Amino acid sequence: MKLHKAKVLGCLLLALMARAHAADEEDVEGMVGMLNISGSMHETPCSLEMSSLHQTIDLGAISAGQLQRPGDQATSVAFQLRFNDCRRTAGSITSERTGNLTWSAFQPVLSVAFMAPADADDPRLVKVQGITGMGLRLTDALGRDVQLGSRGEPLFLPLGGSTQTWNVQPTRTSAPLTSGAFRAVVDFRLNYE
Repeated sequence: MKLHKAKVLGCLLLALMARAHAADEEDVEGMVGMLNISGSMHETPCSLEMSSLHQTIDLGAISAGQLQRPGDQATSVAFQLRFNDCRRTAGSITSERTGNLTWSAFQPVLSVAFMAPADADDPRLVKVQGITGMGLRLTDALGRDVQLGSRGEPLFLPLGGSTQTWNVQPTRTSAPLTSGAFRAVVDFRLNYE
């Protein structure tokens, strides 16, 4: 009887040791990782396409001959914001320029505000870094100047998708014109009401 108990205890002990060893091997053989997942949920009438969120606009090589006097302008370059999944919803926005209410019972209405440091010699222009004597004029699709930091004119967004266009144009200021590489960063904010 004692021999039988000893065999049973021995088998149990071997089984427990094998199980513990297998558990140790799982921890040693595998690699551990982690996923950091984040996002945000927004209740907006349209979605901005991911390719519109971060853009690079290349103005190319600009000749100083195009910008000889203050107010001279080089060729403008268009950029777009693309909207998807625009759904039927009522929208309205009051224009900051005219005070007029723009509204629709069926379409989303949007305004875009562009924020950037203004040029010291012409506050209508975006300040560039790297050179002097030039700033960047932003205009909407109708050629109206964008007022930095203010909401743009209200835009109707058709159901489904839409592409809205603006332009950036190198413009001479009254400061002495220098040459070299330049850059500027412009943030934008979408406003729905």
